[in-house]
Amino acid sequence: MISWISGDLVDFWQSNQKFFVLINCQGLGYEIQILESFFLKLKTNQVSNKNITLWIKQIKKEDSDLLFGFKSKEQKNFFIEILSIRGVGSQISMGILNKFSINELINAIKTQNKKLICSVPGIGQKMSDRLILEFKNKFKSEILFAEEKSKDELVIKDYEINKIMEDLQLTLQSLNYKNKEIKTILPIIMKEVDLIAKKENNLSFENILKLAMNYLDKDSSNLA
Repeated sequence: MISWISGDLVDFWQSNQKFFVLINCQGLGYEIQILESFFLKLKTNQVSNKNITLWIKQIKKEDSDLLFGFKSKEQKNFFIEILSIRGVGSQISMGILNKFSINELINAIKTQNKKLICSVPGIGQKMSDRLILEFKNKFKSEILFAEEKSKDELVIKDYEINKIMEDLQLTLQSLNYKNKEIKTILPIIMKEVDLIAKKENNLSFENILKLAMNYLDKDSSNLA
């Protein structure tokens, strides 16, 4: 059973709504389905190091072995939890994680937002009802934790903005900015992103990344 892999990126591609990488690990090529968010980072050259490390969930079938790769162990474990729900296959599970961050999904479950759940390809009304019910049982502790968050914490209601902010934080970490500095500027960036979304209805990740880096570099120069 493959649970983790590290190797050189050979290729990446999209097939319909599926996203893949080919990784060379000690002379063997592993074809791995990945999340759209990581694929977009590869496509826009936001991943400078072509040595890729992924947490792997391997699914054995009669005629093939499928590999699903995630940048964090938390994502992998969440994928496994979704996959364990009756009637939910690997592609719907990937579709859910492509559409929502973990926090967004928890929030959708908590608020019973069926319309949001149904926005995932392959999920209809009946399945959304069952998913919300089973998710509630599976993620009771996470839902309670979300309800107990203090009001002064960073809470983003718009799931698209939430996705951007989550990707932004991971990208800044990969660029070696300190977590403490990143968390300090996130509320400022969130407000600016919210204004951009309302005015222009068009969010560019590259511009938001540049904006965040400007704030971080400015703070660093002030401390120097």
